[in-house]
Amino acid sequence: MAIGWAGDGAVQDQIDATVKDAIKRARSKLPQGPSLSHCEECDAPIPEARRKAVPGVRLCVACQEALDKSQRAESGYNRRGSKDSQLR
Repeated sequence: MAIGWAGDGAVQDQIDATVKDAIKRARSKLPQGPSLSHCEECDAPIPEARRKAVPGVRLCVACQEALDKSQRAESGYNRRGSKDSQLR
């Protein structure tokens, strides 16, 4: 079967690299250090259960959800694994 210049498993290697990059980026964003008792943004108290569940937490649930939503909107489309990007 003719596959062009790509070697066997090249597509899977590309997928694996994308997943590894995403995991590395997610781990780098994990909070570190002691948890705060009050939110950095709105100064609302952070429940003890949240502080225990998420070590190093710095935001209350509402502020964290807002941050997550804004980051999701900013994230771009990963073109590395797109066949269309290889054709252009």
